[in-house]
Formats: sequence, structure tokens, C-alpha cells
Amino acid sequence: MIFALLAVFSLQSHAQDSDKKGGLGLRAGANFFNFGGDDASGNEYNNRIGYHVGLYNSFFLGNSVAIEPGVFYAVKGTQNDDLVNSRAILNYVDIPVLLRLYLTDGLNVFGGPQISFLTDSRFEGDLFGSTVSFDTEAVNNTDFGLLLGLGYNLPRGLNLQASYNYGLSPVFKNSNVDVYNRGFQLSLGVTF
Repeated sequence: MIFALLAVFSLQSHAQDSDKKGGLGLRAGANFFNFGGDDASGNEYNNRIGYHVGLYNSFFLGNSVAIEPGVFYAVKGTQNDDLVNSRAILNYVDIPVLLRLYLTDGLNVFGGPQISFLTDSRFEGDLFGSTVSFDTEAVNNTDFGLLLGLGYNLPRGLNLQASYNYGLSPVFKNSNVDVYNRGFQLSLGVTF
């Protein structure tokens, strides 16, 4: 997979116009993640605010279709408004491969698969005025999901997008409770 990503990153962009600019870019933004799925519906999980930052490469396959792989560091998880304000902090390297369809010069819809590799996981809570934290190995090392969204390309290589990350793999190993990483992302990017 790494070799495939390197090959895709090395491709040159095609068919550019004033608002559609292909090439290597940097994107960052806010995450609003929670645990989803049938087993999460009875719990007091709330959106946890995190962030994502990373690189992408867009290349056009004509005037209205682009392929966009990327590599991002993303902070996900959830929190609970219980007595100790407990929270799960899950850090991943996300690798999406998106297909973008341009409806106008700037407006586009996109979607595609994403694989995520866990880099760190911990649970925290506030107890007697201090934060108690412990690492856990109960979280799966790999997470598969789908990314769907809406984007808009601005002049000078800037772009905005809003997306939904729909996790398909259970968060926890060997658990009879199946919860999934699910959440929204708001991003600002620049293509060089």
C-alpha cells in the first residue's frame, strides 16, 4: 500500500483551470468524533473535538474528475459527561483515497475508502482536580472506513471541505460491544 501511495503521489496533475488546481497540498482542520453503532446508542457518548493535519495529492482525469490520495494525522475519540468527565483519545494515521466529482469549477462532491492505523490510545478522567490517564491496548490497531463529503475550491489553490467519516471496523478488540469511529471533519487546504 505504501508503494502504491508513493506512485500516486509522484503522478503529475492534468487539466487545470482557474479554480481547479491539481498537485500536492496541505490540509488541516477540526474533527468532531464520537462512537457510533447500535451498541453506542444507549450510552452517554458525546462528540469530542480533535484535529487532523496532513498531505494530499490531487490529479485530474479530465475536467470534472480527480483522484486524491492523502496521509493525515488525526485525533479522534469520544467523551462522556459523567462524574469524572471520562474521555477516549484515539490518535491515527489516516490514509484516504478519494474520488472527486466537480459539479462546477469549484464545487465538488467526494467519497472513497480510508484505512487508519492507530498510533496511540488512552483513556482519561478528571479526579479530585487532576487528570488521570492510562494507555490501553484494547483498541484495534487498524480501522477501515468510508469518507463522504462536499468541497469547494477557491482561487490561489485554497479549498474548503466538510466530510463525514463512517467507521466500519469495531474500535475495541475482543469485545462484545461493537462501537465505531464516526464523525465530521471541517478542513481548510492549500494546493501548491
